[in-house]
Amino acid sequence: MRGRATIVLDVGKTLAKLSLWSPEGPLIERRVRTNARVNTGHYLALDAAGIETWAAETLRDLARLADVGAIVPVGHGAAAAIIRGDRLACPPLDYEDAMPTSMRAKYDAARDPFSDTGSPALPDGLNLGAQLFRLETLDLELAQGTQILPWAQYWSWLLSGVAASEVTSLGCHTDLWNPLTGEPSCLAERHGWAKRLAPLRRAGDVIGTLTPAWAARTGLRADTRIHCGLHDSNAALLAARGFPEIADSESTVLSTGTWFIAMRSPRDAASMDTRRLDEARDCLINVDAFGKPVPSARFMGGREIETLIGLDTRQIDIAADQPALLAAMPGVLASGAMVLPTFAPGFGPFPHGRGRWIARPDDHAARRAAVSLYAALVADAALGLVDTQERLLIEGRFAEGQVFVRALAALRPDLRVYVGKAHNDVSYGALRLLDATLPPSEPLELVAPLDVDLAPYRDRWRQEIERMEEAA
Repeated sequence: MRGRATIVLDVGKTLAKLSLWSPEGPLIERRVRTNARVNTGHYLALDAAGIETWAAETLRDLARLADVGAIVPVGHGAAAAIIRGDRLACPPLDYEDAMPTSMRAKYDAARDPFSDTGSPALPDGLNLGAQLFRLETLDLELAQGTQILPWAQYWSWLLSGVAASEVTSLGCHTDLWNPLTGEPSCLAERHGWAKRLAPLRRAGDVIGTLTPAWAARTGLRADTRIHCGLHDSNAALLAARGFPEIADSESTVLSTGTWFIAMRSPRDAASMDTRRLDEARDCLINVDAFGKPVPSARFMGGREIETLIGLDTRQIDIAADQPALLAAMPGVLASGAMVLPTFAPGFGPFPHGRGRWIARPDDHAARRAAVSLYAALVADAALGLVDTQERLLIEGRFAEGQVFVRALAALRPDLRVYVGKAHNDVSYGALRLLDATLPPSEPLELVAPLDVDLAPYRDRWRQEIERMEEAA
């Protein structure tokens, strides 16, 4: 396979991406699709069929550009596919579809404690066990003759015909995994889900080659290797460890997209106390590609930014806008303009907050600057929840938002804060599964903090949150 290109299929919640990489590492081509939601009549589902059609067409295009030797799937958390034979047994449920209250109460009564799973009780279908419980309540036959595949492994199965599951996908707030023992949870055993999980494989394992049908459909060679794949935030963590500044050091990676996820890599096991994680504030234990527990905290940062400024979230980080946003910051601070959490109820460090503006600016640039500062304040809170120390790497699509990253650096003067310049952090992590020595395409950049003391602003922000919580 030496000398052949690699494709990364990254199926996120908001976007699906296909990227083609040369054997030496540089990006050849990248394609993106906005994902839809499908109404089944009983629940909202992920658009598996639409993504599949797009992937097949795009893979055919990429096959014309290079001799492809491998495909590595990456998927977002809280999604799974239930298969029967060679097809889906039901459409994969969209985790944002609200679960009926009475059904959720029955599920919550059956869940294992946070101390066992590191998985907090999350709204809607964010706990994968809740999705399985709901689907099996709707269809009593669903437990018969079916297998459960995490989302990334659904795509590796579709391409190869080989069913697998994997620890980073099972260990991200699913309720199905015990990250400390490395085994399925008691809940998964009691409900029979553990025995229906596809066989466990390592993320980098080659589970098979492209099926004849997919080879014909895409024009790719039949000996194209299909790797098991992994959870997207864990791919970002693996990418971060490819930089010498991060590597095996004490560090935290803040992955930014629809979700902002802080994942801490402690210096050693002795410096990690998972008992300090606050289940009620969206803390959890992820599992890395090597099966090690990763203290984590998250909030729906991209969704909140989208709500506050509109659908074009690039307005926060697009390069041409950065000077105007930075120039607006003094006025934002002087006016006392601020955003209080949260505009994604049920999630993040302040899950019970009711988001609102104080002194909302009329100027568009000032408004975007204030939203960027808000994202930095919530990120600062999340970092505190996992006891972030020494180094922070911000990656993902909001890493180029200068107000956001520089404000966060100013709020955390105890840290060396870095950003990755490339937009392909998740893909780089996936590629490192194939070659751990693969160097990053560009070095990290040390973030210069905003030249202003944000502590008084943060104090006022926290006081407003306390008043809001007392009044609730």
